Amino acid sequence: MTDHGPQPVERQLPTEEAKDLLALVRDLVQREIAPRAAAEEEAGHFPRDLFRLLSSSGLLGLPYPEEFGGGGQPYEVYLQVLEELAAARLTVGLGVSVHSLACHGLAGYGGKEQKAEHLPAMLGGGLLGAYCLSEPQSGSDAASLRTRAVRDGDDWVLTGTKAWITHGGIADFYTVLARTGGEGAHGITAFLVPGDAPGLTPAAPERKMGMKGSPTAQLHFDGVRVPDARRIGEEGQGFPIALSALDSGRLGIAACAVGVAQAALDEALAFVAERRQFGRPLADFQGLRFLLADMATQIEAGRSLYLAAARLRDQGLPFSRQAAMAKLFCTDAAMRVTTDAVQLMGGYGYTADFPAERYMREAKVLQIVEGTNQIQRMVIARHLAGPESR
Repeated sequence: MTDHGPQPVERQLPTEEAKDLLALVRDLVQREIAPRAAAEEEAGHFPRDLFRLLSSSGLLGLPYPEEFGGGGQPYEVYLQVLEELAAARLTVGLGVSVHSLACHGLAGYGGKEQKAEHLPAMLGGGLLGAYCLSEPQSGSDAASLRTRAVRDGDDWVLTGTKAWITHGGIADFYTVLARTGGEGAHGITAFLVPGDAPGLTPAAPERKMGMKGSPTAQLHFDGVRVPDARRIGEEGQGFPIALSALDSGRLGIAACAVGVAQAALDEALAFVAERRQFGRPLADFQGLRFLLADMATQIEAGRSLYLAAARLRDQGLPFSRQAAMAKLFCTDAAMRVTTDAVQLMGGYGYTADFPAERYMREAKVLQIVEGTNQIQRMVIARHLAGPESR
């Protein structure tokens, strides 16, 4: 047979501008991101310089309005950029998704003056953001969060601990959800907190299975004062803001998952195209051919699912159920595809000399972040059958 290795993903993009944008991203990936990925992940190095480059290239604010320094791109395009970045290095792709999540509250619910003051620097000024919802005792049950904000004149004073914060300790700003009222979802308010605010202290980064180049840390708020001018939305509106951000963020995770899966498939294809066993190319063995076919089918299905949800969002239509489905399917598929890539490559797949084992370790976290896949199933079921009886 003729050797046939990995090929670039064929994308259906809505405009010539979008095609040029994807070409720019692929060039940046090949020159700046992919060559450094393996060594820097092994060393646990966060590539802050790459995020400054992404910002100066207009890639950190793609789905936000141009009037505030964003790229004015539809989500359909933004997510495909994320997929390309994540395929090269998940620390970068997921980092862009988290930054976008951190900008969502202000962009969607902030006042005109707030947006004019803060968004240009957040979207294109070299800043990096983080999103603070989870706490040590409230992960999936986000409405039970305990970090409290108490009004003191024109300020709010924040006290508590946030957990599992991507970019924790290195971000320039944090979108923080804190309790300003009674128990439950209605007593929560959102704030934009500077990364260098007095009283804000990061813990040591978590020691993780994968994504070692992306710092994840607890953040301690010890009387952090935030002006009321940095409150996002109305008092008590924080939980709807958080849920809205997560709907969009789940699409980002889905796109990142497809990127990691695509990278694993490409690695497996390159391996079988070069290696021979029993006097024949590996790619001639039907068992491996069927495995590759299943991997490719899951990737295509996942890509179609997240793009369908993105197009609903771009049209201003409800997309929460579809976002949960995309996050669920794409991240489960990424786990299967990366595991199959390791299996297909045998002992080579299990060594750090090849990236397949890194892809498998990284895929696991995507089933957990921004709502575990069990939570996604709950969200989908509620859309189908209504809320659970109490």
